[in-house]
Amino acid sequence: MTSMSRARVARRIAAGAAYGGGGIGLAGAAAVGLLLAEVRLARRRVGIGTPTRVPNAEGLYGGTLPTAGEPPLRLVMLGDSTAAGQGVHRAGQTPGALLASGLAAVAERPVALRSVAVPGARSDDLERQVSLVLADPARAPDICVIMVGANDVTHRMPPTRSVRCLAAAVRRLRTAGAEVVVGTCPDLGTIEPVRQPLRWLARRVSRQLAAAQTIGVVEQGGRTVSLGDLLGPEFAANPRELFGPDNYHPSAEGYATAAMAVLPTVCAALGLWPAEEERPDVSRREGFLPVARAAAEAASEAGTEVTAAMPAGPRGPWALLKRRRRRRVDEAEPAPSAQPS
Repeated sequence: MTSMSRARVARRIAAGAAYGGGGIGLAGAAAVGLLLAEVRLARRRVGIGTPTRVPNAEGLYGGTLPTAGEPPLRLVMLGDSTAAGQGVHRAGQTPGALLASGLAAVAERPVALRSVAVPGARSDDLERQVSLVLADPARAPDICVIMVGANDVTHRMPPTRSVRCLAAAVRRLRTAGAEVVVGTCPDLGTIEPVRQPLRWLARRVSRQLAAAQTIGVVEQGGRTVSLGDLLGPEFAANPRELFGPDNYHPSAEGYATAAMAVLPTVCAALGLWPAEEERPDVSRREGFLPVARAAAEAASEAGTEVTAAMPAGPRGPWALLKRRRRRRVDEAEPAPSAQPS
C-alpha cells in the first residue's frame, strides 16, 4: 500500500472516530481471523519463554541531582504490555525506567516514574488508566507516554473505536496540563513464525492503525512516535519472545530500542531538546505536511515523530514530521541515582 492510499484510509478511520462511525474495517474479518489463528499456532509452536510478572519500576530516578527548589518531573506510562515492560526480569530494563533515566540525565533533574500500564490492555482500557492518573491532583503528570494498539488488532477492535478511545485519553491528559507522547501500534508483520501472505496482512493492518492513531493524537495536541518495525530485529534474534493474542514481549534490547526512539520526543515535548533540532532538516526529508500524509509516512518508517503544526488549511490540519537522530539510552550520561520502589 502506498503512503497516499494509507493516508486516505487513515483519514477515513480518524473521521469515523471523530464523528461516531464504527463500520470502517482494516481488513476482512475472515482474513483477520486467519491471522489470529496463525499467531496462536505460532505461539504454541515457538513458546513464549517470558516471565508473567511485570517488574515494578516505579520510583525516583536521578535522585541525587540538584533540583534548584523544583519538584521532580513526573513521568507516567500508560497502555499495554509494551508500556509496562512485560518480558524482562529487571526493573531497569523496562521502557519506563529507561525513559526516566534518560530524561533525568537530559533534564539534569530527578524524574518520578509511575506506571498504570497493564499487559493485554486495549485502547478501551485507557479511560480507566487516565482516571487513575488524574485522580490525585498532587501527582499530576508533566509527561505521559502511551504505548497501545497491538491488542486492538488481535482482538479485532474496530479501528474507529480504537482511535476514538486513544484520542479521548490524549484529550483528557492534555486538558489536565500534561504533555503526551504516543508510541503507535508496532508492525505485527515482524512476527517471525507467521508466514506469507498473512505477514503482509499483519503489516498492512498495523500500519493503517498506526497512521490513524497519529491523526487522532495530533489533533488532540499530542505527539506520536512510530514504533513500526523497530522491534523486528529483536524477534528475529529472540524467536521465543514474540507477539501473542494478549501480549507483546520484546527482549531487553527491544525495549531499549523503543526507548531510544521515544526519548528525544519526550524531551522535545518538555522543551529540553536543542533548539536547532526542532527545525525541519530537508536532508532528512523532514517538513510540514498535511497530517494524514505525515501519519502515513511515519507509519512506514520507525522512529518518526509527528506533531501538530500550523493552523488548519484547505487540506485539513498540518503536522511537522521529524526523523530525529535517535540517541542510545546508554549514551546519555547516566543519572546519578535510580531508586525504583
